Amino acid sequence: MQDSSLVKPADLRGILQYVPEFRDRVFVIAIDGAVVTDENFSNLLLDIAVLRSLNIRVVLVHGAGAQVRALAQERHITPSSVDGTGVTDQPTMEITLTAANRLTHEILEGLSMVDLRGAAVNAVVAHPLGIFHGIDHQYTGKIQRIDADFLQTLLQNNVVPILPPFGIDGAGRSYRLNSDDIAVETAEALKAVKLLFVTTKDGLFFHGQLLRQIMVNDLTRLLQEAPHGFHQDQLPKVKAAITACNAGVPRVHIINGCTNEALLAEVFSNEGIGTLVYANEYVQIRRAMKKDVRHILALIRQPVEAEELMPRTRAEIERTIDDYYIYEIDRNPVGCVALHIYPEEKKAELACLYVKPSHQNQGIGRKLAQFAETKAREAGAQVLFALSTQAYNFFQSKLGFIEGTPNDLPPARREKYESSGRKSKVLIKHLSK
Repeated sequence: MQDSSLVKPADLRGILQYVPEFRDRVFVIAIDGAVVTDENFSNLLLDIAVLRSLNIRVVLVHGAGAQVRALAQERHITPSSVDGTGVTDQPTMEITLTAANRLTHEILEGLSMVDLRGAAVNAVVAHPLGIFHGIDHQYTGKIQRIDADFLQTLLQNNVVPILPPFGIDGAGRSYRLNSDDIAVETAEALKAVKLLFVTTKDGLFFHGQLLRQIMVNDLTRLLQEAPHGFHQDQLPKVKAAITACNAGVPRVHIINGCTNEALLAEVFSNEGIGTLVYANEYVQIRRAMKKDVRHILALIRQPVEAEELMPRTRAEIERTIDDYYIYEIDRNPVGCVALHIYPEEKKAELACLYVKPSHQNQGIGRKLAQFAETKAREAGAQVLFALSTQAYNFFQSKLGFIEGTPNDLPPARREKYESSGRKSKVLIKHLSK
């Protein structure tokens, strides 16, 4: 574990900027059973203690699939359902109760070790799923409601509620439930600002590639058009994330709980380390303001040093700040573009296009370029041009530009081009009305 004495002031500032947004708000954290038995679980509990110290209210939901498998093997029983979505016969119900109760107690012990109060609660009201598609599901249940008032009372008294993968009906009968379903319903009932699935995987993978941030509409489209692109065991998390966002939970995260400090890295950094599924309002492109100058300079420092972008001074950016646009995620700039209009020549320059390395290969650059192109059309430009020393393949293959010559530049821009000595390729695109 990292020595807390080595925490950098910059790290603390990074955390503290989120505190006003999250203070007294609810995070629902759904932990896979396999994570609880991992050696990193004690570090995860420390992360939760940090959340609580910042007055973030936390509800824990846990599964027990790994423990059910282990106990079933120990007792030579073949479980009828491991995750609570299929039929739960009596032997499976018995080992699930035993495994889940042990797990709940381990979590309570762990919370005590980080000086947090926790309580296992019967806040999930359920009834039997019954006969579904002609099959009696026996002890498998269906969530009827979440007792949100009860949970809020505990949260207001600094208690961390723990929800095991069960629900209880009015007659005191217990039913096996899927922990993902409980987490989604709980997040919706409590109007949680975040639902975090803590798993043994780094996030959601599509055709083997980690999805870093994805809008719920795009994730839904992937699921509908190419469900086989997701690994079978990740489909429940995909569906749960979509359901939660559509139910009003603005942010759903899937992270690897076996990675040290994963929870804090995901919550308190713009990049995160896992997968973020977000509602549509999460991203916006907006016109830059004077306060954004420092963000723009920070964004372009690396590509300027690598001679990918032309150097710009603070004064130059401030003077033309109305030409700049910011791609923002949760009010954090991750990309920028500038559009300089030459009205007399009816031309416009797409300039200073850059996306942070942590957010590249997600289509952000293309979105910024398309946004600038639209603005150029609105301004009456008939030709859009760009200058590039290293990214010209992107402009040609992804954005439809063709190679031009310095003669295609407006006179003022050509003079600046020739004096720079950069010998950038001139790329042009004729704009339709």
